[in-house]
Amino acid sequence: MSLQERTALIRTALGSEKADLAIVNGTLVNVYTGELLERYGVAVKGKRIAYVGKDIGRTIGSDTEVIDAAGKYLVPGFIDTHAHMCFYCSASEFLRYSMRGGTTTIVTELIEMSFPLGYRGIVEYLESCRDQPVKVFGVIPPMLTPSSGALSKAISKEQLRELLKRDDVLGLGEAYWLPTVEQDGRLLELFEETLRAGKIVAGHSAGAKGNKLVAYAASGATSCHEPITMEEVVERLRLGMYVLAREGETRQDLKVIAKIREMNLDLRRMALVTDGIPLKELVEKGHMEAVLQKAIDFGFDPVSAIQMVTLNAAEYLNLDDRIGGIAPGKDADIVIIPDLHNISAEYVISNGRIIARHRELLVQPRKHLFPEWTRRSIRLTKKYTPEDFLIRVADHVDSVEVRVIDQVTELVTKEATMTVPLSEGMIKAEPERDLLKISAIDFQANPGKQFVGLIRGLKMKKGALASSMAWDLTNIIAVGADEADLALAVNRIIEMQGGVVACADGRILAELQLPVGAYLSDAPIEELLRKSEKLQQAAFELGFPFANVNLTLMTLTSPAIPFVRICEDGLFDVRTNKRVDFIIK
Repeated sequence: MSLQERTALIRTALGSEKADLAIVNGTLVNVYTGELLERYGVAVKGKRIAYVGKDIGRTIGSDTEVIDAAGKYLVPGFIDTHAHMCFYCSASEFLRYSMRGGTTTIVTELIEMSFPLGYRGIVEYLESCRDQPVKVFGVIPPMLTPSSGALSKAISKEQLRELLKRDDVLGLGEAYWLPTVEQDGRLLELFEETLRAGKIVAGHSAGAKGNKLVAYAASGATSCHEPITMEEVVERLRLGMYVLAREGETRQDLKVIAKIREMNLDLRRMALVTDGIPLKELVEKGHMEAVLQKAIDFGFDPVSAIQMVTLNAAEYLNLDDRIGGIAPGKDADIVIIPDLHNISAEYVISNGRIIARHRELLVQPRKHLFPEWTRRSIRLTKKYTPEDFLIRVADHVDSVEVRVIDQVTELVTKEATMTVPLSEGMIKAEPERDLLKISAIDFQANPGKQFVGLIRGLKMKKGALASSMAWDLTNIIAVGADEADLALAVNRIIEMQGGVVACADGRILAELQLPVGAYLSDAPIEELLRKSEKLQQAAFELGFPFANVNLTLMTLTSPAIPFVRICEDGLFDVRTNKRVDFIIK
């Protein structure tokens, strides 16, 4: 804040200068004290709050815009401290639906842009988020990967240092616990750079407990969004970590975690987050207002729940000097709601401007034109044929024992071993036994390097699915019952320069084109949603059992999720942090 801005706030609070915007007669939810303060007013000068209290009349002049909030509640703008905006749609399209419901600050992971587009891609995406009606920050991915090729693209200490100088970068994102406690040298150097810059290390401690969790907390990671039980939440809170309770695309944990309210613990180190949000949910239900509403519906005290999406979140991000509460000197991010059990925004004020009224946008997000180089991340030139998806075995035997990815849930896999027959020295898919081919093809770091293995649990009777959205590397992931359809799906991904494809019997059934970094499109969100739903329906018709085909495919490569993952180098065991053989004997 400049001296001129600060002086204007002082003069407005004293009444010698008039407010630009005033809200009168509302009930203020004071997140600092937990009080409900009736007949309060808020005066705004420029982008910031100048006055909060009952004696607001002196701040109002003939040119002051006045909102009468009688019978309504004033709450701070909502904060999502752990979002994934770099999927499917551009930032401006995401914000069209996000900000109308009261979300005024978003912190997004940038990992999706980091592997296919590198340092330049991270900067380009951050630029697309600048000068928007709401605040968007990023955290820089440490780029932990099972892929030897992708590891060579990982962000350097020097690049991180440059990014940390930016005011829209808040720290290091999702630092997985296993390489941290194993004292990975590169990762710990990134921790050091981040902490030295006075910024946060966002944690990821799925499955860690006991002394391993304590060791992880000692590393400097200050948060975790992975707890899925009340016990895991409590263990982290007792170590001084912030727990970011998820309700979004990857997981929905609030209903189980809500039982913690019965323990009468201080929940000021708990925040609510999405960890990514499905397009359908975003369009139909909104962003953080929907998460907050669920928390209240699950029994959290409304004021405590509001703290979880405002002040608690701001304190975790080291931004509580600017956001998180309605107080003099803070950014004027305010939501007016009808009552504490109905999180339906009647007004959304961000940076001092009314940006939405009754869920209708009054200010449109700024569109960003991604340059052509961001649309050329898939560097595969060959045309794939069915032969590229054969699994040949050198030994002259009738059968072999192999390690198979066993898809247990939409996200979680486990290791299975199976004895499979050979046909002319090759391993075939056996859809009648729920055994499909799975292939990972590097499209950039080591273009064309490929692994073909087996997966069960996807229930597909025919056809193939392929996606360029594969977490933590630069791979096209394809699964299918037929080598010709696998080739067709992969070739179509290459032609589109990214996206998701479903095909069967030699024809494309549905597709979603995502050319920017092979992860997102600048098409309207409604078009992307329509095509995504058609793709999901096509997957169902092939026999695919899970409700989010995109999520299942993209997580097959991530070392963040148990237990067996895949990349162009082969199979990877998350428990040992090592690659394992496909053919056992």
